[in-house]
Amino acid sequence: MPKLKTKSGAKKRFKITGTGKVVYAQSGKRHMMIKRTNKQIRNLRGTSILFKTDGEKVKKYFLPNG
Repeated sequence: MPKLKTKSGAKKRFKITGTGKVVYAQSGKRHMMIKRTNKQIRNLRGTSILFKTDGEKVKKYFLPNG
């Protein structure tokens, strides 16, 4: 059985916490910021945790070695 490769796009976008949850950076802060309200910009700061089922799929198909 050959080794499984990690998808390089996924390894740049997701990170696995110590407890096994998948963390991702929130989208919507790259461009066209002038039309977003200050509240939207403030709420998009930092990272979020994926829902459990989505996190399991990411770990299985995109980050098999992570």
